[in-house]
Amino acid sequence: MASKPGPLTDWPWKPLGSLKYVVLAPWVVRSTYVFFNSNGRARNVSTFLIFSFLLWRMLHNQIWITLSRYRNARGNGRIVDKGIEFEQVDRERDWDDQILFNGLIFYIGAMTLAGASCLPLWRLDGVITTILLHVGPVEFLYYWLHRALHHHYLYSHYHSHHHSSIVTEPITSVIHPFAEHVAYFLLFAIPLLTTVRMGTASIMSFVGYVTYIDLMNNMGHCNFELIPKWIFSYFPPLKYLMYTPSFHSLHHTQFRTNYSLFMPFYDYIYGTMDKSSDKLYETSLQRGAEVSDVVHLTHLTTPGSIYHLRVGFASLASRPDRSSRWYLWLIWPVTLWSVMVTSLYGRTFVVERHRFNKLKLQTWVIPKYSIQYFMQWQKEPINGLIEKAILEAEEKGTKVLCLGLLNQGEELNGRGGLYVERHPQLRVRVVDGSGLAVAVVVNSIPQGTVRVLFRGRLTKVAYAIAFALCQRGIKVATLHEHEYKMLKKSLNHECDSNLLLSSGHAPKVWVVGDDITEEDQLKASRGTLFIPFTQFPPKKLRGDCFYHHTPAMVTPPSLENVHSCENWLPRRLMSAWHVAGILHAAEGWEEHECGYTITNINKAWQASLRHGFQPLGIPAHGPRN
Repeated sequence: MASKPGPLTDWPWKPLGSLKYVVLAPWVVRSTYVFFNSNGRARNVSTFLIFSFLLWRMLHNQIWITLSRYRNARGNGRIVDKGIEFEQVDRERDWDDQILFNGLIFYIGAMTLAGASCLPLWRLDGVITTILLHVGPVEFLYYWLHRALHHHYLYSHYHSHHHSSIVTEPITSVIHPFAEHVAYFLLFAIPLLTTVRMGTASIMSFVGYVTYIDLMNNMGHCNFELIPKWIFSYFPPLKYLMYTPSFHSLHHTQFRTNYSLFMPFYDYIYGTMDKSSDKLYETSLQRGAEVSDVVHLTHLTTPGSIYHLRVGFASLASRPDRSSRWYLWLIWPVTLWSVMVTSLYGRTFVVERHRFNKLKLQTWVIPKYSIQYFMQWQKEPINGLIEKAILEAEEKGTKVLCLGLLNQGEELNGRGGLYVERHPQLRVRVVDGSGLAVAVVVNSIPQGTVRVLFRGRLTKVAYAIAFALCQRGIKVATLHEHEYKMLKKSLNHECDSNLLLSSGHAPKVWVVGDDITEEDQLKASRGTLFIPFTQFPPKKLRGDCFYHHTPAMVTPPSLENVHSCENWLPRRLMSAWHVAGILHAAEGWEEHECGYTITNINKAWQASLRHGFQPLGIPAHGPRN
C-alpha cells in the first residue's frame, strides 16, 4: 500500500477475494457460445482465444517467478543480496489482478469496437506499426509519466506502493494501485487501438506485443543478470534499445535514476541514467553460484507439495502446506507433469537461501516423494541422491549438511550413519538434529506435568525422549505392552520406576509418533494435549483435544530472507532438525550427529536459546495429571 493511498487505489473486485475471476465468467461464456454456434467465416476466433491468452500470460509470469526464485537461491548473477520477507509476498499476492483487468478490457473492446473482432492471424504491416508506435510515443510518454509518478504527491499516494519492494521479483513489475494500471493500459493501448483503427491489427500483433511487455517487465524485476555481454559487443546500439535487469534494479535502490520503460535511450538523452549502471551489470554478470555454510536436505512430500516450494506458487509457499486445497485438483495435469519431470530430472535442486548472522544457508530438495521412501526398490536410488548431495556439499566447502524429513530414516540409511561409514574423511558434518528435536519435545511438556502417555514407533528420538522424561521424574506410560517392554529393555534401571503400562485413566499429555492410529486417539480423554515427536504431524481427529506442532522453534529476526513456510509449519517457524544444522555450524561443533550419535539435549537447547531461537507456546492449557 502507498504511504498515503489516493483515490482508486484498490481494485474494484477486491471485496470478492479469491472469487474475483467470476467477473470474467459472462464474457467467457458468451464468446464460447458464439464461437460454437457460428459457422465458417462467421466464427470469431480472436475473441474466443482471449481466455486462452489470459491463461498463457499467467503461465508466462509463473515461469519467470520460478526461474527468478531458483536463480536467486543459487546466487549466480544475483544483483541485490538483501532478502525479502512475508510482508512483500503478501503485498504482491494479487499480481494477477492486472491480467484480469486486461482481459475485461479485451472482451469489451472486441465486442464494441469496430474492427476489433474477427482479427486475422497475421499482418506484417500491423506488426511494424506496433513496433514503431512502441519505440516512439509509448517509450517517450512512459518516461515522462514515470518521472511524474516520482513527484511527491503522486509518489506518496500511488507509486510508493510499487517501490516498497527494494528487492524485486518478476511479479513486482505489476504491483501498482488500480489508478496506475489504468494509466499504463491507456499508454500501452496506443499501438493496439491505432492498428485496430487502421485495419491492420492481427491476433499475433496483439499477443506478441502484450507478451513482449510481460517478458520485459518480468526480466527487469527478476533480480539476476542474464543478458550476455556478447550481445552488446556484436550490436552496440542495443544498449540504448533494451535495458537489463541490473539497469532497472538501480531504479529500485536509487529511486531517482533509470526511469525508462524498456529502452534506456531517454535516460541517456535527459541525463537520468545511473552512472553505476555499467559497473553493476559487469559485477552481477560475473557473479557465480553461492557457497553455503549450511545445507538443509529435504524432499517433496505429496505431488501437490511442489507448489508449496519457494520456487512454486509464491502465495502457497508463504502459507503452511495444505496440499488438499480443492483448487489444486483443477490443475492435476500440471501436477502429473511435474511428477514426471522430477522423476526424470533425478537431480537435487536448490529452492531457498537464508542468511543467519554471517552464515549462508541453503535448502536443497531431493526429487522424490514421501511415498517413494517406503518402496524397497527406491531405497538405493534415494540413498544415491542423498550421498551425491553430501559429496557435492563436501566439494563446495559446506560446513554442515542436515538431513530433513525421511532423508534420515533408520531403515533407509541408519539416520545418516551409512554415509559417514562410507566416507570417514568427510569434512562436511552430517547432522540429523536428534538432540535438539528431543530437547524441543521435552521442553514442550507443560510445567507441573507428572505423567505422560507415550505412543509411537520407537526410534532414536523416541528412546531419548522417554529417557529424558524419566530423568526428570516424569512418569512415562505406554498403551501397548510391547512398547513398554522395549523401553524397559533399552533404558537403564534408574528409569524402571517411571515406566508404566497404562491402564484405566489416561494422562492428559500424550507424546506421539506419526503412526498413532484413530483407535489410539479415541482413547484420549477430552482436553488431551498431543505433542508429536516426529517430523510429520499426526492427523487431527479430535476436535475436543489440542495438537502441538511438530518439533520446531520460532526463528529470530537475524534469520533473513524468510518468506516461505517449511512444509506444514506456520510462518517463521523452523523444524528442530533444520535449526540443529544451523546451530552445529554457528557453534563450530566438529562431530557428526547421525547414526547412533546424539548431541547432548541440554547443550543443544541452550545453544538454540543463545542464538535467539525461541520455543513455541503451548496451544492450550487443558487439565493435567
